[in-house]
Amino acid sequence: MASSNLLEWPEAIVPVQTLSGSGMSTVPQKYIKPPSERPSGSTNDPNLRIPVIDLACFSNAPDHHQAFLEAVADACKDWGFFQVVNHDVDIEVVKRMRGAWREFFDLPMEEKKVYANLPVTYEGYGSRLGVEKEAILDWSDYYFLNLFPRDIRNLDKWPKIPTDLRETTEKYACQLISLCQVLLKAMSSSLGLEEDYLHSAFGGSDGISATMRANYYPRCPQPELTLGLSSHSDPGGFTLLLTDDNVEGTQVRKGDSWVTVQPVPGSFLVNIGDQIQILSNGRYRSVEHRALANADKDRHTVAFFCNPRGDLPIAPASELVGPESPALYQKAITFNDYRKCMRTKGPTGRKQVQSISSAMQPEPAA
Repeated sequence: MASSNLLEWPEAIVPVQTLSGSGMSTVPQKYIKPPSERPSGSTNDPNLRIPVIDLACFSNAPDHHQAFLEAVADACKDWGFFQVVNHDVDIEVVKRMRGAWREFFDLPMEEKKVYANLPVTYEGYGSRLGVEKEAILDWSDYYFLNLFPRDIRNLDKWPKIPTDLRETTEKYACQLISLCQVLLKAMSSSLGLEEDYLHSAFGGSDGISATMRANYYPRCPQPELTLGLSSHSDPGGFTLLLTDDNVEGTQVRKGDSWVTVQPVPGSFLVNIGDQIQILSNGRYRSVEHRALANADKDRHTVAFFCNPRGDLPIAPASELVGPESPALYQKAITFNDYRKCMRTKGPTGRKQVQSISSAMQPEPAA
């Protein structure tokens, strides 16, 4: 059984990087997924590509602005994913961010383990998400940090090596929270709500929560049997993923197929989380996605999570509820309570958001 207070991991933690570097030719049993969850069914159909949205159009001429909002709405309804370009995040900061975290994961294991995390906060260096004993694990290591509001940070968990990592992560976080403000306005307007609706629903300037996870997917001897990260929808508001431009690996569920994301250089991959699905009353939907393992190359990504303030009750916007669109989620729930499921069970597809949908109204179809 998992610890009810999430104070400890149920089993000894073995970093995946250690397994990958050991020269083993087979994947340990605890990483082998059931046949139904293994990475089959991928598609490279050129007609199935994640939408790309140019943020420069957000403040352009009125006709461009309306086309931009329609593109955002279509992407959020049809895919739950899109890539953004011309986002004004400094490319040099992005380069330094990639380099600093790659350098961290290249450090000797004893230096990384100083920052080992616990499930009570997840802050620090880790190799598993859920705390259920004997769970099937994912082929990845990560580093998790709380970023905003600033008073939730634990600077003792911010690595001191490499020496520029703290400063680089701070600059990156400040630029990405600004990008999140733009995207919140765009999503609000595209839903027909006041431009600041989602910003306020998330807690306003002093309340919006943001965290990040630097992901490291070491080479895997049998990538066909496991996953870098199991299928899931993100429990929070939305995510900005800095992809690895050189190694593909993120897959998005589209109907019965898995579509491999083709990263656009200089872009961020945006995906809708469960909280936006709830606030939009199902008009915008979170979508299952996963990360593949790779036999030949290591892969690095950085996920930036924009979430509501943890103690705010989240429910559908009243403007989006009516006789023809009854509330799909009738019981408001705080994000702190909502994310406990991920912390306990790890990635579980879309079971959590489906579990809170009103029994009278089915969840929107994929």
